Amino acid sequence: MFNNITEFLNLLPPVIIAAGILVSLTIEMYAKRSRELLPWFSIIVFMAAGIYSLTSIDSVSVLFGSMIATGGNVNLFYFIFCFGAVLVSLLSIDYLKKYGTSYGEFYILLQSSVLGMMLMTGARDLFVIFLGLEIMSVSFYALAGINRKKLRSNEAALKYFLLGAFATGFIVYGIALIYGTAMTTSIDMIVSNFAKLSSNIVFIAGVLLFLIGFSFKIAAFPFHMWVPDVYQGSATTVAGLFSTGGKAAAFAAIIFALGAMFKAPNLFEPYLTVIAVLSMLFGSIVAIAQENIKRMLAYSSIAHAGYMLIGLAAGNPEGISGIIFYLAAYTFMNLGAFGIVALIEGEDEKNLNIQDYSGLSGKYPLLAGLLALFMFSLAGLPPFAGFFGKYYIFIAAIKADLLWLAVIGVLSSAISVYFYLRIIVLMYFKDSVTDISAEQSSTGVTAVFISFILVLVLGIAPGRLIDLITSFL
Repeated sequence: MFNNITEFLNLLPPVIIAAGILVSLTIEMYAKRSRELLPWFSIIVFMAAGIYSLTSIDSVSVLFGSMIATGGNVNLFYFIFCFGAVLVSLLSIDYLKKYGTSYGEFYILLQSSVLGMMLMTGARDLFVIFLGLEIMSVSFYALAGINRKKLRSNEAALKYFLLGAFATGFIVYGIALIYGTAMTTSIDMIVSNFAKLSSNIVFIAGVLLFLIGFSFKIAAFPFHMWVPDVYQGSATTVAGLFSTGGKAAAFAAIIFALGAMFKAPNLFEPYLTVIAVLSMLFGSIVAIAQENIKRMLAYSSIAHAGYMLIGLAAGNPEGISGIIFYLAAYTFMNLGAFGIVALIEGEDEKNLNIQDYSGLSGKYPLLAGLLALFMFSLAGLPPFAGFFGKYYIFIAAIKADLLWLAVIGVLSSAISVYFYLRIIVLMYFKDSVTDISAEQSSTGVTAVFISFILVLVLGIAPGRLIDLITSFL
């Protein structure tokens, strides 16, 4: 299995998570204070795996008969998943108590979903991608219904399960067609023979089905129909995980599985450009009409998927590096936004209407200031991380002679400024219409502040991360 200790150490991040799941199950079964222990144990596990991923980022290797890759940008994604999970854990400690759903299995499911994300990212074989996808998806279905006392939460879990299973069918059928023509599921072998395989219409159909299946997972139009209801019905901290970790894992699988195929001539450019344009415009325009802040962030998530699809359509190294940077920035700024929503949300889903945020700056100036900064970053205004994410994506499109696509991206971004700034205007220039009482959660505020620091760092020094990403392409 391992030729030497170095190979084992290279694979240590997912091993740490897998071991953490087994220990967590033991704690849940036998410890009387498992509900108090599991959140902090999970945070320690995630931090250990995330920090080790960064320290071993130069240890690039391919293990298990060229089925799993380690090091480089794979480890960078490991860090994003693990630190995103740390923030979700911190936010959930007090949030879940509001609804009486502070179950130990929440953190076990969270660890399992991160393990699935890691497998999807490191996979060098189509079946390993599928294995990781199913581990992540099954965990997500259960997490969507974690507030099982709420009818809307049960509805969200069922919708997510049915549509997720439908999307998985596309992926499995696509893998079957790819295997039938390439006679292998090894991504490296498929990529090396791509020039020959691309003349086979069955192979191209298989890749397109694979892409369509993952278009569901990244919430791209017209495969977005599950997103608003699932985000609204799920626990707010869980919705933050879906919109960040789940999206990042799906993009990672596409980048590392098919990224080498998206090069000139990019056979999939028509498909990618069409869903990119539709996702950006649909997400930005429909978000304007939303009154529920979670639904607004859901449609915003669709628009952001469209921006990142521009990088895939460009099919150049600048596009791939731009997507990875964008995912890093988007994960922390969106988790920060969802975190503040979770802190302000009252019992029985109170304070989720956008109008409820009127006058927030007078009562909670710190939360209002942090939310304003996250909104500026999500809108793509300089000098925040969100601006540089879009900048790198649009530059990649221009270099790929897709100037028109970059222009549509800029127009869509301009539209999105309205619904992001709308919240800021309400917080600072309108009088309060409801009596908001934000949750006094030290762990939740800590998570939001960590998100703010990471977004700020990415905005101040974006070049360092881009240079690191590019060095491993």
